Amino acid sequence: MAFTLRSVKVPPNSASLEEARHRVFDFFRAACRSIPTVMDIYNLDDVVTKSHLRSAISAEIRKNLHVTNPKVIDMLLFKGMEELNNIREHAKQRHHIIGQYVVGNHGLVQDLGAKEKDMSDFLKSFYKSNYF
Repeated sequence: MAFTLRSVKVPPNSASLEEARHRVFDFFRAACRSIPTVMDIYNLDDVVTKSHLRSAISAEIRKNLHVTNPKVIDMLLFKGMEELNNIREHAKQRHHIIGQYVVGNHGLVQDLGAKEKDMSDFLKSFYKSNYF
């Protein structure tokens, strides 16, 4: 398989927190604009909606809401752009996308009820404390 080797451009460092904030919004817009393409590439129409993916992107961005250092924000933006570029160029497989952005850390909702029916209290607390 031959991939086109397009490197992600490293933007210059943000001069202020406000400039970094604007770059985050620009990245979010670019990621949301690529959702239809990603859904076509990975055939995700039967698994997830566009609004759910948009929510997943915003949740990933909001994870780092507490960061106030512009250099750290620039580094996180670079990592996000790299991830988006890998997804667009089909460097990931469908199950990677579903596992990271559709199912997430919570697992499948329909599986939770079936697992907990025959489980002891010890196992429930064990699994709850050891799942990230």
